[in-house]
Amino acid sequence: MAKDKVKPRILTGFMELLPEEQILFNKIYDTIRGVYESFGFLPLDTPVIELSEVLLAKAGGETEKQIYRFNKGDNDLALRFDLTVPLARYVAQHSGQLTFPFKRYQMSKVYRGERPQKGRFREFYQCDIDIIGNEELDIAYDAEMPAVIYNVFRKLDFGKFTIRLNNRKVLNGFFASIGLEDKISDILRIIDKLEKIGEENVILELEKIGVEQENIKKIIEFISIDGSESEKINALKNLGVENEMFIEGVNELNVVTEYMRVFGIDEDYFTIDLTIARGLDYYTGTVYETILDDYRSLGSVCSGGRYDNLTEYYTNTKLPGIGISIGLTRLFSQLKDAGIIKVERASLVDCLVVPMGVEMEYVLKTAKAIRDGGLITDVYYANKGMKQKMKYANKLGVPFVAVIGEDEQKSGTCSIKNMETGEQKTVKIEDACKEIKRQIGE
Repeated sequence: MAKDKVKPRILTGFMELLPEEQILFNKIYDTIRGVYESFGFLPLDTPVIELSEVLLAKAGGETEKQIYRFNKGDNDLALRFDLTVPLARYVAQHSGQLTFPFKRYQMSKVYRGERPQKGRFREFYQCDIDIIGNEELDIAYDAEMPAVIYNVFRKLDFGKFTIRLNNRKVLNGFFASIGLEDKISDILRIIDKLEKIGEENVILELEKIGVEQENIKKIIEFISIDGSESEKINALKNLGVENEMFIEGVNELNVVTEYMRVFGIDEDYFTIDLTIARGLDYYTGTVYETILDDYRSLGSVCSGGRYDNLTEYYTNTKLPGIGISIGLTRLFSQLKDAGIIKVERASLVDCLVVPMGVEMEYVLKTAKAIRDGGLITDVYYANKGMKQKMKYANKLGVPFVAVIGEDEQKSGTCSIKNMETGEQKTVKIEDACKEIKRQIGE
């Protein structure tokens, strides 16, 4: 009796792409990696599986519920849910072998067992950079992070974007100055929703947590400070807040924005936004969110900030850091669905060598000559007619075909066909790569 076939399928919440989509994904991935490396970040790849005791040292609440955890033999294991905790473990474990400040990038998959929905995945790529200092970390790095963001998204060219920055010291210091130290987390959670729920609903929610009308007015006026970045800094200084943390945060914001200009970041691409809080219990200084101006509904496409001590759960050495992250799988999925990015080719091949009844030795010699010249080259081996071979090249979007028949073999040549224009030119095989590159240049 024949065995029933198993229906081929994957779990929901996992992204699997067709080749032409994967080519586009890899292009974005490589662009991000290239920018990261251009700023001196070093590659790192930590294990997907970690010991649960190590991975969950600082986890709790919703995060712990989403972790894929299992036993294998005597080991209690878990899949990494982000790249920051493995980085903390790595730095604590190898601190004696690392040079600080330690600049690393990691672009790898992470796993979260949350309910899949549009733009949410159980397996997804994170593209992270972090700079870790030993005991201290210069404020200039707070400006280098947006410089990296700026260069990444200018190169990706998804349209105009804005890097929104703030400083947690400014927020915490301000709320403490008006006697709301015990409500800071709740207030930050509420004002972080300003863009989604509007000012009236923010006021209502502040009332619900017991903030008095006088302080609500101060909060609204504070987060509504507008103008150029210099005008915002001056407005903050002129509030007359005497809280030391607030004053320190405003000075840091001022230094960071000045450095950002020196880094060459166009002022049209960044703004101080006093509603940005990020990670309520994690970030302690400068924080960032990046939005695509024409596609604000996508939310933040790159975020992060400064934290006091990366490795507090693993070592007593204080290792402050700053980092940003791009959720590439989510971003790619949303950009594709919105039509912002589109596949261009179904193949990476620059030239397809098409033999027509000739010796394979000559065919492979031709392919090697073109490949050695720096072009991606493939050979169509199947014994099919010219029409089918051209159809194959067209379907994959291969831009050039090198046709080899008996006449070409006898004369030591090949016929280069431009698949876009239909033009065909016969050249010596040692000149085939040059001819294709010349046409690409034209």
